Amino acid sequence: MDPRNSAQDVVRCTLCLDSVAPMYCEVCHIHLCKDCVETHLSDSSIVHRVVSLKQYLTTLNYPKCRKHPTKQCELLCEQCDIPICVQCISSKTHLGHIQVDILKTFESKTEKLQKDLQELEKFICPKYQESASIITVQKAVLSKNSQKLTTAIDKQGEVWHREIDTIITNLKSNVEEMESKHLPILNKQEDEITHTISEITQTIAELKKLLNSKDVRLVSEYKSRNAEFRRLPPKLKVSLPNFRPQEIHTDQLIKKFGSLSALSFTTEKQDYSMPTQGAESSPPDRSLMDVPRVITAIDTGYEYGVYSVTCLNDTEVWTCGNDNMMKLYNLRGEIVESIQTKSGNYPKDIAVTRSGDLVYTDYHDRTVNIQWSEATKGLRPITYKEE
Repeated sequence: MDPRNSAQDVVRCTLCLDSVAPMYCEVCHIHLCKDCVETHLSDSSIVHRVVSLKQYLTTLNYPKCRKHPTKQCELLCEQCDIPICVQCISSKTHLGHIQVDILKTFESKTEKLQKDLQELEKFICPKYQESASIITVQKAVLSKNSQKLTTAIDKQGEVWHREIDTIITNLKSNVEEMESKHLPILNKQEDEITHTISEITQTIAELKKLLNSKDVRLVSEYKSRNAEFRRLPPKLKVSLPNFRPQEIHTDQLIKKFGSLSALSFTTEKQDYSMPTQGAESSPPDRSLMDVPRVITAIDTGYEYGVYSVTCLNDTEVWTCGNDNMMKLYNLRGEIVESIQTKSGNYPKDIAVTRSGDLVYTDYHDRTVNIQWSEATKGLRPITYKEE
């Protein structure tokens, strides 16, 4: 019962579903009739490998039976989900079980593998790559926002420092002014008291001299000044100013200085639906935002601004302006590549093909030019000129 040699149902062409299929594509894993081989090979997006079905079957490695190691398994028991050989059948171990050709199981599994591979490559992996690129942009935006906040905080700090310095300067000035007003009053009274002390000292000396002179005339002429000296100078009561520092309430300072709003993270579930037939040719459905969001600002260096912008992918954009250089930037504002126009004129407009080739129009020499991408091993300009 070797499938490579035993009689089986006739294998039909996968494309036309009618003719016998003696050929097999090892890349696409489909059966082909001779008439459909050429049609299948005309699809240049994939490098096909078409061989005869007989040759393909000889390259398959059929499993050895677990119970009978010398035997090769040609069938699969669906109930037990294991490969079985002819001897397994004759032993009636799988009696009443559904047994299918292992080659058909292999082909159905291969088809499932092919679909899984296509889904992973064309749909699932790009979704993850898109999510990764969004995170890269979010990290750049977070860093830029942090710098902006730091600058704003420093600026507010400088304003507060200036205000505090002004307050300190004014208070010191008030202290100096109060001292300059009070000191002359004290100096004046000090001078008057010093003068009176001098007169009292002189009177004391004269009185002692009179007491020792025994001169009747001089003693008779003495006139007392004690009544004058009993009128003591007024005693100044000075209420000196003091500084009453206020208790610092940090929470109030924070409110006055300013505060940061809370950083929040939310997760949004991404829905994934299985791609329908032909979905690989349709662009993913993306709803437009009501309000555009600035992801990054790029300084292109064009003197009179940017004339045209076109996206190469989700993270890179081509730009052109009023010179002959077209520049490719990433979302960090870094220049990835620059291309000069063939004629040296500035491009009128730019676009990108599905394969990633850059297309630009030259108004002055009336041409449309294609710069092939690096995927084609280098840049090769193709020019279409309007006659």
